[in-house]
Amino acid sequence: MAQAILRPTVDRVPVRLTFADGSTWGAGGPDSPEMRVVRPKAFFSRLGADTKIGFGEAYMAGDWTTGDSTDLADLLAPFAERLTAIVPVPLQKFRVFVDKKLPHAQRNSVEGSKKNIEAHYDLSNDLFAQFLDPSMSYSAAWFESAEQDLESAQLRKIDGILDQAGVTEGTRVLEIGSGWGALAIRAAQRGAKVTTITISNEQAALAEERFAEAGVDVDLQLVDYRDVTGEYDAIVSVEMIEAVGEEYWPTYFHTIDRLLAPGGKVSIQAITMEHHRYLKTRNSYGWIQKYIFPGGLIPSLDAIDETLAGHTTLEVTERRSLGQDYARTLHEWRDAFNRNWDTINAQGFDETFRRMWEFYLAYCEAGFRVGYIDVFQLQMTRPKEA
Repeated sequence: MAQAILRPTVDRVPVRLTFADGSTWGAGGPDSPEMRVVRPKAFFSRLGADTKIGFGEAYMAGDWTTGDSTDLADLLAPFAERLTAIVPVPLQKFRVFVDKKLPHAQRNSVEGSKKNIEAHYDLSNDLFAQFLDPSMSYSAAWFESAEQDLESAQLRKIDGILDQAGVTEGTRVLEIGSGWGALAIRAAQRGAKVTTITISNEQAALAEERFAEAGVDVDLQLVDYRDVTGEYDAIVSVEMIEAVGEEYWPTYFHTIDRLLAPGGKVSIQAITMEHHRYLKTRNSYGWIQKYIFPGGLIPSLDAIDETLAGHTTLEVTERRSLGQDYARTLHEWRDAFNRNWDTINAQGFDETFRRMWEFYLAYCEAGFRVGYIDVFQLQMTRPKEA
């Protein structure tokens, strides 16, 4: 059945599937991206057992790979570009039978959020240092030109967030999701009074070291966003909403509203997808959630607007897309990851992990490149009273 579904699918996509016996599937020509099916029986078995997750698992296992001159993201991009139409309409009604529900264990309750975050962000600070730029920014950069390097583009992204939130000397800033401290350092260097929160022990430890090295005074708290108290002139959060979960979006935004001082501004950087795609996939359990971001869910701009309207006094007053910048960011991360693989391997990560992360980074790059997903810097403020 997997073979019967896949063949007509790839026959509409400009790629080539090649097999050891010399046979070829796909609408692509000799110069098109090549997918080599190394172990057909295992490959189709994985697809048949779990259509949504099996494709990525087959890559992790080495059941398929790319041709010698094919970049993995170049191969995945044509599929991502046609993702909503790739399955024939008559078969789309069977989606309910292949879409697994999000596991209850991955709910982003206070306890669940900590487990979900630890599963990814506490892997190893040394691992992330091998492919991130020196600022240790793990989110979309904002490039000014083709010549700009990744580190300065990351700092430009951070400045874009701080500018949207109106951060200057003396501003009381709350950052939800510390990362490894780059934004908090930049805000403190502006003279702001910075509080940053995280639930990742690994990130917190390195962030504290980086604050000391930079000579800045930052209040870092190991606390869930739901438990924060105080009042802040600016609240910022970079690519953290994806880990909140739809069930807790009202709580997340209500908390921001509760903590924001009168006249204050919010800036969050959020990965998004079109609303109709979000509605179709919001309860689906996919490869990314199983292997990379447990509990993760990408919102739509409409979903954010609806949550704000229903649970806060805030509204989006400015938005900036960095989608193509994210595609480039991910490409640079993947290049660095592969370039430094020997060092990562020596840290105890095996070949399956390498293929998993290579697929993750290329899969996301392809999605941003073709616009299946996007990322926005969103400014939020309270409407002026009449």
